[in-house]
Amino acid sequence: MTNVASIPSFSAPTPEELVARARELAPLLKRNGPMGEVNRRVEAESIQAVVKAGLFKVCTPRRYGGWEMNTRAMLDVSAAIAEADGGTAWVVNLTNFSAWLASLFPLKAQDEVFGTDPDTRVSGSGVLAPSATPTKIAGGFRITGKWYYASGGWHAQWAVLGMPIVNESGETIDQGFALVPIDDLEREDTWFVAGMKSSGSICLVANDIFIPDHRVLSVPQAMEGDYPTETRGQEAFYRSTFLPILAALTLVGPQLGLGRAALEFVRQKAGSRPISHTLFAKQNTSVAFQLQIARAAMLIDTAHLHAYRAADDIDRAAASLVYPDMITRTRIRADTGYVAERITQAIDLLLFAHGAGSFAESSPLQLIWRDSAVGARHGLVLPAVSYEVYGKALLGIENNVTPAV
Repeated sequence: MTNVASIPSFSAPTPEELVARARELAPLLKRNGPMGEVNRRVEAESIQAVVKAGLFKVCTPRRYGGWEMNTRAMLDVSAAIAEADGGTAWVVNLTNFSAWLASLFPLKAQDEVFGTDPDTRVSGSGVLAPSATPTKIAGGFRITGKWYYASGGWHAQWAVLGMPIVNESGETIDQGFALVPIDDLEREDTWFVAGMKSSGSICLVANDIFIPDHRVLSVPQAMEGDYPTETRGQEAFYRSTFLPILAALTLVGPQLGLGRAALEFVRQKAGSRPISHTLFAKQNTSVAFQLQIARAAMLIDTAHLHAYRAADDIDRAAASLVYPDMITRTRIRADTGYVAERITQAIDLLLFAHGAGSFAESSPLQLIWRDSAVGARHGLVLPAVSYEVYGKALLGIENNVTPAV
């Protein structure tokens, strides 16, 4: 069994170096983006390039040769990838988060996942909405079920799946995560959507497979920071708060990069595009256009400030052995919704500023718009829900909305 005392000695890249590597891949990721949309999965060439650059190891423990960084690094790496392609960024960030999640399991399970390959990719699906029928048997469970929206499921070797935990009588006694080898599952191609097409968020299917006890952990306990990994007291990153790291990082990191990409594209074109049906031969000479650009830039900056505050709060708490209180956790969730709102508003402004050409199939703006719009509607991001739970926490009112905080 791997232990923290035997961490391999090697020179890990800094987050800044990983961001630079991500930007070096931009021409390749942009070139493969359209084919990823057509095939509804990230192109294999892009996946292999990301593997080679080490961008799938942000959350893998150093014990296995990973980088074991932090939540801020997750934001920055995924945002840098999203500057080139939103679908690839979504897959990388969801995969990295799922590697973090796998690192909360007992060491025996971690060894099975990462022990022979630090580049192992883990897909997450149905973590908070289990849709399976388990049977308790000696040493584990037999389980049958379907799990939708497994982002990156085409490219993973393992999956984290939600499941009811039952006793020998079949009574549900808990809600759990299960770590399952992809080879034990079937893949159903069910991802037909308007945006984030290349995320390949397919359905995973289990037909009476066996899951040993050491590859199952409790969701309610995880939500309170009680993780079964034996190294929890020694590795700060794997003490991070579960739901805030899921919402604040997995779901909004790509949004930051998409917002930046939209702003940069419109800025670069402003000196050569006229404003239709006006006397402006160049957009950048119009005061109205200048105001739109400034407003969009401020919205994107505001989104970054909230995202970074949330990430820094998670990282500081983990480093200080502190589990954030309910107000902090709900505020991080509210930050997440706020980021999505601000990026959505910024891209909308940029579409108006750039004009109807934004929606040409050849324009990167329409792809950015679709990817951002779909990502911003994830259930854990919805601003109205996030603000309500934060407001209840501020007022001392019982949260009867969602346990996902």
